[in-house]
Amino acid sequence: MLTKRKLGTQGLEVSAIGLGCMGMSQSYGVPDDDESIATLHRAIELGCTFLDTAEVYGPFTNEELLGRALAGKRDQVVIATKFGFRIDDGKNLGTDSRPEHIREVVEASLRRLQTDRIDLLYQHRVDPNVPMEDVAGAVGELVRAGKVRFFGLSEAGESNLRRAHATFPVSALQSEYSLWERNLEPTIIPALRELGIGLVPFSPLGRGFLTGEVKRAEAYPEGDFRRHDPRFQGDNYDANVRAAQAVREVAAQKGATPGQIALAWLLHKGEDMVPIPGTKRRRYLEENLGAATLQLSAGDMKALDDALRPEAVAGPRYNDKLMATIDR
Repeated sequence: MLTKRKLGTQGLEVSAIGLGCMGMSQSYGVPDDDESIATLHRAIELGCTFLDTAEVYGPFTNEELLGRALAGKRDQVVIATKFGFRIDDGKNLGTDSRPEHIREVVEASLRRLQTDRIDLLYQHRVDPNVPMEDVAGAVGELVRAGKVRFFGLSEAGESNLRRAHATFPVSALQSEYSLWERNLEPTIIPALRELGIGLVPFSPLGRGFLTGEVKRAEAYPEGDFRRHDPRFQGDNYDANVRAAQAVREVAAQKGATPGQIALAWLLHKGEDMVPIPGTKRRRYLEENLGAATLQLSAGDMKALDDALRPEAVAGPRYNDKLMATIDR
């Protein structure tokens, strides 16, 4: 069984590795609800009980999937979901974190998840049109009403982190962080530790790049996120394959998979970090959870840090349109 970790100083305790559920409903290949539900049940058996979803995944269908899968198991898991977009006719029309909209989204998420409370509620992306104090205040009201337990932010910058936390305590920041995406290290991680906020790294396997089982962008089907990922394209792909060789070398030394090494690196970065690798298949889930038992030496960590230092990774992590949604 997985050990537990605390996210932030507000009392939120979760499994040391969580499960990102987005890919069960969108972005990576064809959905397979039966296998996804079996994967969720297997995760609970193995103590991986921190489950991450959002209203926009699908949209809506990922929360509905969890609602079905967790029938009779709700009290065994910690559910994180997210608000922050205006969705109409299945389309994401942009950010919307008006307090009245937050309340509407929470009621709808509760219905889809078939539960009476959300354990961790994130703002999915900072809304430039709504003061962060209003967002934090609205979530605080939901916490006091018992509909939400803890407050989180996703991809928020330092200023908004501080503004939110001063209004209502933030337990966790969810942001992309991995061996090949180190943007949080200069200012965000120090701020989190100063404020007592945990970090939930998403895409901890670099969208599969750090597992060693990757293809060029054009080899992925339409609808797969990686088809348009700059790091999977052209010369960037070649450079990133070379940089990731260090992960494969450490994996060979440890008798582990490259993906397990990438996750173990994150776990060794601090007890305040809980990665949420995404999968919809039991065999990958079990492989990912094996990272929790790996021990990396200071030499291993340095070799990995140096090989995948920011300047060794080629290409931006998103295209221009998506990068514009990140609050930095």
